Amino acid sequence: MHGVTHLLATDLDGTLVGDPESLQELLHFYNRQLYNVSLVYITGRHYQSALSLINEEDLPIPDVLITDVGTAIYVGKSLEKDSVWSQHLEKLWMPEKIKAIARQIAGLVSQELPVTNRCSYYATDSTVVENFRIALDQAGVSYKLIYSGGRDVDVLPVNSGKGKALEYILNTHHLDNVKLLVAGDSGNDVEMLTMGFPSVIVGNAQPELLEQQSHPSIYRATKYYAGGIHEAWRHFYPD
Repeated sequence: MHGVTHLLATDLDGTLVGDPESLQELLHFYNRQLYNVSLVYITGRHYQSALSLINEEDLPIPDVLITDVGTAIYVGKSLEKDSVWSQHLEKLWMPEKIKAIARQIAGLVSQELPVTNRCSYYATDSTVVENFRIALDQAGVSYKLIYSGGRDVDVLPVNSGKGKALEYILNTHHLDNVKLLVAGDSGNDVEMLTMGFPSVIVGNAQPELLEQQSHPSIYRATKYYAGGIHEAWRHFYPD
């Protein structure tokens, strides 16, 4: 990512993806600029699912793909896995212990995923999530728990998450002066949207994100999906 001047770091489902017309308008807008906009996709999907979405929606291949709610990073044209990041997260990660605790929590339904770098569940009752959190604390487990969309429960390595992963990319590639926009629509985007970078909550965002406190660095778009990103980009970078 040498020489990057402008960067869009965006969630996929419900943010960049959701309205094909506004997506094409955003991409055409970027193509018309005198600068290049590098892309970082930050998604809750696992790697193969993210690749399928990129193919289905005919999205540009990103410079960086961050998957599994910030627990895996893939970089470069070949999207090679960043092993340094993976090894960093494995130090305090106890997935088998987390799974054993989860099996004891009524109302918590496991998501069957082909990954071991996160433990994910469904729960439609916040009380269930709180019971899970208490049980993890009592067991002395190191973790990060994110509840989003009133349904998805993700338990991650304590030093991971979308914000931590984005921060790692910015530091690793020395992108201190890049003109950046961060975009999201749900609770698992809160961390990266509240880091102080220019950020946008798209107009179709989930209720838990709409309830976030106002902040000068966070733009609340009226337009939905990629249209909201386009709206925010013009707000932060009008020239």
